[in-house]
Amino acid sequence: MKITQRVVLAALLGVTLAAGAAVLKTDPAKTSVSAVFKQMNVPVESKFTKYRVTIDYNAQAIDTSKATVEVDTASLDMGDPEYNREVAKKEWFNSAQFPKATFVSSSIKSAGAGKLTIAGKLSIKGKTADVAFPVTVKTEGGKQVFDGALPIKRLAFNIGEGEWQDTGMVADEVTIKFHVVTQ
Repeated sequence: MKITQRVVLAALLGVTLAAGAAVLKTDPAKTSVSAVFKQMNVPVESKFTKYRVTIDYNAQAIDTSKATVEVDTASLDMGDPEYNREVAKKEWFNSAQFPKATFVSSSIKSAGAGKLTIAGKLSIKGKTADVAFPVTVKTEGGKQVFDGALPIKRLAFNIGEGEWQDTGMVADEVTIKFHVVTQ
């Protein structure tokens, strides 16, 4: 094989390998991260308005994929400026001391066609826990779409201190939902 053929072959192989694993750019207009909980036994869903989602996804070698999510805790939009200020206070997210909640994957595994199981570390308000949750992945219009829900106990992360530890007003169970669309 001639040297130029080897160079071209090596270049093509490099492009093919690089195309298999790439950090996907998310579409902020179509991506969302929210918290679902019960307040006085009524379901409430509030969206975070500031977050960063990074997905390094390889459909041909899923176990090499990675994901990180960083959420601004003060950006939870409860639908009322007064409530928004309240959840940023020390008793709830303590956003002044803990401005970010993070998730960093340690493994992503196939769970069947269009399904993944993601495991990793979730850190909120200075507390870190190992978590695992299911995610669906599909292609729509040439874009990857990831949907998932992670159930947590808010009190395990000290979200709701003092009088707010009472789960009669705000339930301990919270589901972090996300819908991530790539560009």
